[in-house]
Amino acid sequence: MELKETFQKVKAASKTLGLLSDEQRNEILQAVADAIIAETPALLAANAEDLAKMDKANPLYDRLQLTEQRLVDIASDMRHVSTLPSPLGRVLKDKTLENGLHLQRVAVPFGVIGMIYEARPNVTFDVFSLCFKSGNACVLKGGKDANNSNTASIELIHKVLIKYGINPDVATLLPATHEATGEMLNAVGYIDLCIPRGGKKLINFVRDTAKVPVIETGAGVVHCYFDKDGDLEMGKRIITNAKCRRVSVCNALDCLLIHESRLSNLPALCEGLAEKQTKIHADSKAYEALKGHYPDTLLYKAEESEAKMKEAGLLTADCKSAGSTETDANMKSIWNTEWLSMQMGIKTVASEDEALEHIATYGSGHSESIVSNDEAAQKKFQALVDAACVYVNAPTSFTDGAQFGLGAEIGISTQKLGARGPMALEEITTYKWLITGNGQTRK
Repeated sequence: MELKETFQKVKAASKTLGLLSDEQRNEILQAVADAIIAETPALLAANAEDLAKMDKANPLYDRLQLTEQRLVDIASDMRHVSTLPSPLGRVLKDKTLENGLHLQRVAVPFGVIGMIYEARPNVTFDVFSLCFKSGNACVLKGGKDANNSNTASIELIHKVLIKYGINPDVATLLPATHEATGEMLNAVGYIDLCIPRGGKKLINFVRDTAKVPVIETGAGVVHCYFDKDGDLEMGKRIITNAKCRRVSVCNALDCLLIHESRLSNLPALCEGLAEKQTKIHADSKAYEALKGHYPDTLLYKAEESEAKMKEAGLLTADCKSAGSTETDANMKSIWNTEWLSMQMGIKTVASEDEALEHIATYGSGHSESIVSNDEAAQKKFQALVDAACVYVNAPTSFTDGAQFGLGAEIGISTQKLGARGPMALEEITTYKWLITGNGQTRK
């Protein structure tokens, strides 16, 4: 493998991280955060080169874009990570057996974590901060869309590491090529865990191709169910925030489910969406409720939109819900589309059970929300919805490691084996057993 020597260097460098104290790690993270602020003009200039090559209409444009405020936020998240308790050395279990053997289960780093991501230059800093704090080296494989931004970011990190006498190989950026991705996914013995972060096509490719262990960070097909007992003003705020706060992120709202008894309130619920110029693809009942009360240029019949999208090849097997048992052909639906743009669906349901069934069929196991003042409905929703994050009377926009008080995040896991939901420091450590005896032997 052409990159074998690179992987060997990272693996060797990862072992030196165990010699650092938590105080040293924190000091270095603070120094990188300071450098981000100091080098903002250079980072923005590199990012501008990437942005110039992308159409502004591309849903990835917003993810790719760095601004002065976003860099301030990235630096702030890194500083926050430096203040968090170290996940290393935590005693997870402690007991003494009848034979006198003393057992402890202790948190330790994975070793080398590989990260594959698309047009998200913030991930370079987020992954570095979490991996460095938790004693892991990281191998970063960004997309070509963000290559200038990622290169400038890793060069900044390396300058700080070298200043503090740390081997810069502990944070390595691979070439932005498909070949590098393939070599990374086959780097058995060098990469201890691989985490893909991007669209469903990327995640499926990594899962199906990798020979190294993988934790999936799934795409988000996100719903909000407005129940028959939902508060109108609260619902309006939640729906607008979930959809419009930032449309290109995986926790953004994709489909509003509304109880049929509340259709008369639908125009009011959608006022904020209209102000933000949100295109709505509504089923027949919701369409009739909105007709004349929502801008005609932004209102579409869902079945007509679906037909046009199928004709254009925009509804593919990649849209298939992670938890669905339906066939790929049946799942080519507008209802399990992750929009990543100022568009969303609205589906009318006759009951909470129908809403739950819709989510089970079309959801991706990421984040789901209910707006209701009925405590029984709230509890039923949280008990039966199979997703990493299930909200009551709050928007799904809160699904974020920083918002959960975890510092930055390495991704949102939608799988059930191991980490689930926002992955931060604790989720990128494993453990080992420490056994102390006094000459005992086994019969």
